[in-house]
Amino acid sequence: METQHIFVVGLNDFNHERLKRLRGAEHFEFHGVIEPAEVYDTEVFPIASMVERASETLSNFEHDIDAIVGYMDFPVSTMLPLLCNRFNTRTTSLESLLKCEHKYWSRCCQREVIGNFIPRFTAFDPFDDQALSEIGRAGLYFPFFIKPIKSSGSRLGFRIDSPEDFESAIKALRRDIGLISEPFNFILEQAEIPEEVRRVDGGFCMAEEIIGGWQCTVEGYVFEGKVVPYGIVDSLRYPRVLSFLYYHYPSTLPEKIQDKMRELTTMLLSHIGYDNAAFNVEFFWDEVQNRIWLLEVNTRISQSHCDLFEKVDGVSHQQVTIDLALGQTPNMPHREGAYPVAGKFFYRVFFDDATVARVPSKEEIKALEEAYPGTLIDLQVAPGQRLSTLPEQDAYSYALAYIWMGAPTSEVLEKNYRNLAERLHFEFSDVIG
Repeated sequence: METQHIFVVGLNDFNHERLKRLRGAEHFEFHGVIEPAEVYDTEVFPIASMVERASETLSNFEHDIDAIVGYMDFPVSTMLPLLCNRFNTRTTSLESLLKCEHKYWSRCCQREVIGNFIPRFTAFDPFDDQALSEIGRAGLYFPFFIKPIKSSGSRLGFRIDSPEDFESAIKALRRDIGLISEPFNFILEQAEIPEEVRRVDGGFCMAEEIIGGWQCTVEGYVFEGKVVPYGIVDSLRYPRVLSFLYYHYPSTLPEKIQDKMRELTTMLLSHIGYDNAAFNVEFFWDEVQNRIWLLEVNTRISQSHCDLFEKVDGVSHQQVTIDLALGQTPNMPHREGAYPVAGKFFYRVFFDDATVARVPSKEEIKALEEAYPGTLIDLQVAPGQRLSTLPEQDAYSYALAYIWMGAPTSEVLEKNYRNLAERLHFEFSDVIG
């Protein structure tokens, strides 16, 4: 079999090693396009320039290009349809992708087929001084949640319980929304979009009814029109805050709830014409009301879940992305991994800000990973770093380290993490909050 050349937008060493462990990887050669720092370690995205530079790199490649892939949210996810279209490789259409990533357009599409499973919502202009009144006229009252039309993680997302909360959030949105609205508007200009959606551009925000409950993510793909949900990952939060504590795979939700989420996912992805690409759909199950809510649709695998699938199923679900991009049914195993359960933990501090004075040494990290076989610790900070400079953080805390672990049971998994966390030693100065 001839070598297949696969370009990965923002390819870094960490993911390159994972990709080499995929099924069939002996026949693949992976190439990076766009430096990792441009998509991982920044909040500034000159996306028009990035697309052109990527196109130049790809045009100068001396072999056939078999696939172009990525695992990141914006800007990578929205660049892929443009690059794949230029170089005749497989992915979903830009319009079907935007029906997921443009939060207002996505909710409108969801309302057409699964309206009983989404919250009340409206779009608003954060630079409109009458925005709060407009939100009220749309039938939304305190408390509600606001976020940009194109959000990334929990960035610039706020729970609003009072006019004072709204005023504070608006200041932050007005200050920072341009970082994502300008590059997102470039993407919108490349697509065929209904006029009522086009008026709600990247500078707008969403206000939504508060939903909650047990949060989880349906990972899946669509291949030649067939929707295949292949795994559900639970997302557990710290008590009384929005910050994630850890992801748990496989899900422990009741099977009938998981089945309904798969059904809703299939209905929606089929309706919007999403095809030949991976996705993940985030849901809540309100156990008290026995009600399912669809939170959002992401047009990629979740990178945070890669190690979970590798530990439990035997291979990272990057397998899905690569196989789809090559035009073949994903060769994804099931429950062939070394561990029955796995988790990704977020080791956090809840400061308003601080300077990192000390992080665990390489020797300390190695000792912890050896004490708990299968564990991987990835520090997110360095000595001298100001926490407020960390990209892609939520509004309430800072993640100092990501920790992946496998275990025979959920109880052992949580116990092992608690013991490990007690031995992670960070120090801070100039603490605020």
